[in-house]
Amino acid sequence: MSLRIVSASRRTDIPALYGDWFMNRVRAGWCAVPNPLNSKQVSRVDFVPGETVIVFWTRWPAPFLRHLDALSARGYPFYFLYTLVDYPRPLEPHAPTCQRSLEVFLRLSERLGPERVIWRYDPIVLSEAMDADFHRERFARIAERLRGATRRVTISIMDDYSKMRGRLRALVAAHPELAPRAFVAERDGTLIGDLAQLAQAHGMAMQGCAEEIDLQPWGVAPGKCIDDDLIRQLFALKAPGRKDKSQRPVCGCVESRDIGMYDSCTFGCVYCYATRSFDTARRQRAGHDPMAESLIGHFRAPTSANRLRKTASGVPIQGDLFG
Repeated sequence: MSLRIVSASRRTDIPALYGDWFMNRVRAGWCAVPNPLNSKQVSRVDFVPGETVIVFWTRWPAPFLRHLDALSARGYPFYFLYTLVDYPRPLEPHAPTCQRSLEVFLRLSERLGPERVIWRYDPIVLSEAMDADFHRERFARIAERLRGATRRVTISIMDDYSKMRGRLRALVAAHPELAPRAFVAERDGTLIGDLAQLAQAHGMAMQGCAEEIDLQPWGVAPGKCIDDDLIRQLFALKAPGRKDKSQRPVCGCVESRDIGMYDSCTFGCVYCYATRSFDTARRQRAGHDPMAESLIGHFRAPTSANRLRKTASGVPIQGDLFG
């Protein structure tokens, strides 16, 4: 048996926004995924019970909770990567509040167990108003609520992507105190060490996610969000340990197939790496068909005969919604 991992998804929040479509595709046994750089190249991603592990990336899985039993009953092992921060509203205008997110996190952990729900305090945005003290206080408060509900927390520092710069300029014009600043080791390294100690004190191991900055001097080792070791521990399944070449060189994740599409998340987070245009995202979300083969649009997967020929192998190396 060759185990496959489905990523759902670095490119958008499927549990929050597209859960019905996902379950329809699980029942069908496959979905269509266009190449983000060339939409004429469409591949088919299969869901095979016992041979497919699903990794969910989300900041609001509440709408998907009703599907968990059905997904488990079909024989699919899965775990969640759950983004939970508590940032000023201008940074996350349509995201759920921290309090609501905490409540759902605890419900999800109670259903699945703490090993299958991983906290992402990500990305860490530094500014005049969001300095080290800000992050220590927010992180400590969240960690206290999540004690016993998760075993791992993942962090990264906000990266600078061109698709974010226009939004950041508008944010800074209205809220200069939120102007992001670069990480400076001499000033900010102590914060990382303090967060790692707080995590440990609350029963969590901290790891870094695709982080260019070496955080190991402050006790944070590079991690793998899509993690073959974790899959083996959770489900007694052996996942291929090959690094995912479609991700950035610093990303430690093993190979997976992402079934999401860019410009389809409507939470409107200013720091989002996967959304170039919020207007496009809203338009695509409004036109979403839960019965379609692909998440957005009506892309068709290759027929069985065509699948014998390789479809596009090149997946772009670029920023994603979840870092």
